[in-house]
Formats: sequence, C-alpha cells, structure tokens
Amino acid sequence: MTNPEQDKPEPGPDASVDDIHADIAATRNELGQTVEALTAKLDVKAQAKARVDDTKELLVDKAHTVQAKGTEVGARVVDAATDDEGSVRLVVPVGASALVVVIVGVLVWRRRK
Repeated sequence: MTNPEQDKPEPGPDASVDDIHADIAATRNELGQTVEALTAKLDVKAQAKARVDDTKELLVDKAHTVQAKGTEVGARVVDAATDDEGSVRLVVPVGASALVVVIVGVLVWRRRK
C-alpha cells in the first residue's frame, strides 16, 4: 500500500526554499496521520467503548424486533382465543384447566419420589 505522495521524490539539491518547505509540510502531515492511526489502534479504551456502543445498538435493534414479534404473536393468540364476537372460546378455558392439572400432577409425582 503505497501512498502517491510517498512516490514523490524528495526535493533535489537545486530545489527552491518553497519546494523544501512544501516537502517538510507534506512529511509532517503524513507523520501526523500515521501517529493518529497508531494512536487509534493502541487506544484500548476507545476501542472497547466503540464495541460497547455497537453491541448496544445491536441489542436495541433486537429488542425492537422481539417487541414487534411479541405484539404480532399476542394479536394472533387473541384472535385464536376469541370468536368473531370477542367472546373467549370454550377451548381456551378447557386447555388452561388441562395444563393446570398436568402441572399439579407433575408436582405431586415429583414430591412422592
């Protein structure tokens, strides 16, 4: 990876003072950019903060996705549990009762062991 400015030769012995000053300014600029790049690579605290910020952003996006899916699933459950008039279908209380009976049965069975 060569920089086009690096391919530029240094001013020769017959160069003017302005050419030499321009070369010095360009060299200082390149050196400053190199130091900034190295400092950024070595700044562990800044890298950790950037990674934390990226992770936060990812988690917020995931939370919004989960929230949207939860709302969608909730609407489906309500639609499935109610009839066209909004009354609870008979299947839901029977299913809930059966679930309670199964849970109580499992708890009693585990205590007897």
